[in-house]
This record gives sequence, structure tokens and C-alpha cells, in this order.
Amino acid sequence: MTGDPLLRIESIHLAFGGVKALRGVSLEVRRGEIFSIIGPNGAGKTVCLNCVNGLYRPQQGRIRFEGRDLEGLKPYRRAALGISRTFQKLELFSGMTVLDNVRLGRHLHMRGGLLSGAIYLGQASREEVEHREFIEREIIDLLEMTHLRDRVVGMLPYGLQKRVELGRALALGPKLILLDEPMAGLNLEEVEDMARFIIDINEEARWRVTCLLVEHDMGVVMDISHRVAVLNFGEKIAEGTPGEVQADPMVHQAYLGEEEEIYTSRR
Repeated sequence: MTGDPLLRIESIHLAFGGVKALRGVSLEVRRGEIFSIIGPNGAGKTVCLNCVNGLYRPQQGRIRFEGRDLEGLKPYRRAALGISRTFQKLELFSGMTVLDNVRLGRHLHMRGGLLSGAIYLGQASREEVEHREFIEREIIDLLEMTHLRDRVVGMLPYGLQKRVELGRALALGPKLILLDEPMAGLNLEEVEDMARFIIDINEEARWRVTCLLVEHDMGVVMDISHRVAVLNFGEKIAEGTPGEVQADPMVHQAYLGEEEEIYTSRR
């Protein structure tokens, strides 16, 4: 982790009618870290991610990625800069295979023209081979899906579908990946696998992906995060290392509960 800022969220405000979803939230995600956002349901966590990747447009404030103001950039333009994401609700093509779903995440890197693509010659053919090799060698292998590569996604258990969605986000070759509740709906073994995959893409030299994680599983958050921010009713009420956040009385009161024991990080 180099410590230089990759993503800056600067005092963003967003309201839907009379509902204020975000109230001046500011965050700084450093290159190479796993930064988690926690908070109760409705605190504004997913709304914050949607502002980063362009699904929502803040009414006030700025979002900067590698120093570049993202104002006005469509989601696909932000993806081209190196921002990918997963979703709370799976957004997969259920009638397609695992391999085809993952390959869709690579389409921004295709440079062949319409003619070469139509007749599948020259650059289009070479690109297809190169990208297919990257996906199969790096992503399918990393996520332990070799035996699933030709399976239809809609026929897979939910936990494996979540793994496919992570693979598709990785196929973009991102600098920053937005992970929206990747552990939701998973059993204990699947949670452990997903946490291991996130650590791998963050720490392994061939990836070194910065992660912005929204998650309710406090065990995972406190175990794998470098830093944590806490939102409550659209406002940031705490930020720091897992240990600092666990010790903050406002976090106890607003999210973890006055009487609840906070999970102790083992990172």
C-alpha cells in the first residue's frame, strides 16, 4: 500500500425528493488498500458506491479518481478509467456460461474494428485469443472456477454465481473495484472463500487492486480491511483502522449496539 490517494470523495450530497441519502460525505481511498464502508440499512453505503461509478450524480461535492474530476462521466467512461464493481443483487446473464459472463467484463479492451470483428480476422482474432487466455489463466484459475467454465450460470448455486460476478469485475483489469455486499447470502465456507479472493486480488503482485467494500459481515470487515468508515443516516460518523472504529462510542451506539461485543480484528 503506497498511501497516495486513488479515490477522493469530497463532501458529496444527494437527496431523493425529501430524503437526504448523503449529507456531506468525504472519503479518501488510498492506492493499494481495502477500504470498507459500514453502517445500518439505509445509511447511504450503496448510494455512495453508485455515485462513484456514475449511476447517481451528487447534487453537491466532487469525486476524483487519480486526481481527475469524474463530474459528467458516464459509467462506461469511468469503467474505462479502471473502476469496476459488483452489485448487491446479481447482474449476470443467467442463460450464458461462466466463461462468457466473465468475458463480457473484458469488452472495453477490445480494439478490433467492425469489419475485422464481423469476419473474425486479423486484430479481432488475435485479441480474442489474448483476452481468452488472460481470463482463463488469471481469473478462472484465481477464483477456482476451471471446472465450472462451461456451465450455464443460471444453473449454479448462489455462492458460485457471486464468484462469477467477481470474475467479471476483474476481467476489466481494474485499478479500483467496488464490492457491494459480496458476502451477502453466502454460507460460512463461501464467506471464507470470498474473503480470501478479495485479499488475493488486493495483495498479489499480478493484481494489486484497490478495494472499496460495503459489507454487513463485521467479522470479514474487521479481518481484511486496512481502514473503515461508518455512515449513519447519510453522514460519516467515524473513520479509522478497524481497531479505532471498534473503540468509537458513536459506532457502538449507531450501528453495533451499546451492549454488543465488537468483533476483534485478527489482521
